[in-house]
Amino acid sequence: MAVIITFLLGVGNFAWHSAVLGSGHRMVSDMPPEHRQLIRWSSLSLEFVLLCAALYAVNAGHAMWMRVYLGYSAINGGAAWLIVKGRV
Repeated sequence: MAVIITFLLGVGNFAWHSAVLGSGHRMVSDMPPEHRQLIRWSSLSLEFVLLCAALYAVNAGHAMWMRVYLGYSAINGGAAWLIVKGRV
């Protein structure tokens, strides 16, 4: 069950990340297009590595990492909401 929850949190993280990148926020739109593409791929790759590490740890029996990833996801979701809604 912990693996499924961690995976679903990862799906949410990717959705929030993509929403921020596509939001047109000044933080993103002020970057040159070639940098924006590089940052998009590198940041999504880092997100994937974090998800894989969390899934590996949870699958190995370290359920604490699901709670750590939940905290990370809550911070990510909150930041994405602030950015997409234009509050930052």
